[in-house]
Amino acid sequence: MTSSSVVAKPPVRRVAVFGGTHGNELSGVFLVKHWQENGAEIQRTGVEVKPFLTNPRAVKKCTRYIDCDLNRVFDPDNLGRTEVEDIPYEVRRAQEINQIFGPKGSDDAYDLIFDLHNTTSNMGGTLILENSRDDFTIQMVHYIKNALAPEHCPVLLIEHPSLKYATTRSVAKHPVGKEFPPCTIEVFKIMEKVDYPRNKNDEVIAIIHPKLQDQDWQPLNNGDPLFLTLAGEVIAYKGDCTVYPTFINEAAYYEKKQAFVKTLKMKLTAKHIRCSVLDPKAS
Repeated sequence: MTSSSVVAKPPVRRVAVFGGTHGNELSGVFLVKHWQENGAEIQRTGVEVKPFLTNPRAVKKCTRYIDCDLNRVFDPDNLGRTEVEDIPYEVRRAQEINQIFGPKGSDDAYDLIFDLHNTTSNMGGTLILENSRDDFTIQMVHYIKNALAPEHCPVLLIEHPSLKYATTRSVAKHPVGKEFPPCTIEVFKIMEKVDYPRNKNDEVIAIIHPKLQDQDWQPLNNGDPLFLTLAGEVIAYKGDCTVYPTFINEAAYYEKKQAFVKTLKMKLTAKHIRCSVLDPKAS
């Protein structure tokens, strides 16, 4: 392979690790607080690594959020709001985070943000990928998956025109630093959200079927059971292709009218990339 086929990337200089974006998801909260006291564990030569508690008021109350979901408000409209009163707490917090770690889309933004979350569904350790065309992020996911092997680490691709997420981690750019040959990863691309069956009053009338419960990432075929009504009726999946459900019965998504999401299995390929090497003595 000739050098002309290698995509050059700038070095990583600043990385943030977020916890508490959702205040009741405690793994990230505990880790960030630990690293704030024991920062040497996450420091690397030539790179600034900053642990950060993103939603302290929600963490204090041990609730997902105070006024609205912090992980959905990093869009231009919310980041650009200027009114002094009646602005939700999480929108104000998003603006503060954008000033510290962004501004979003600028050259001054942090290179990478790791945002740590928990789920009540049976997804295991999962990486969430937002861009199928970002060679660097795909390379990073490939590196993490290999580092965790043989542990299973599925990748959820949330890139979908009808499912736009203005997430906390989207403030950052993306790279990490070294050379990576071409790679291919398997991902589960999100296709659509599936709600619980409801009556004319918009009330839930069925639960996740026991045969679907905890079966995140497992194939779902036409005729397989999805829901079970209180009357004992089985509601089956009707589709012309195999899908892979995940976020099954996630408690935080009841308010979002989501029983699970359907995904399709696919592969992404990244080009050979090289990051310039940082001088540890550089400022």
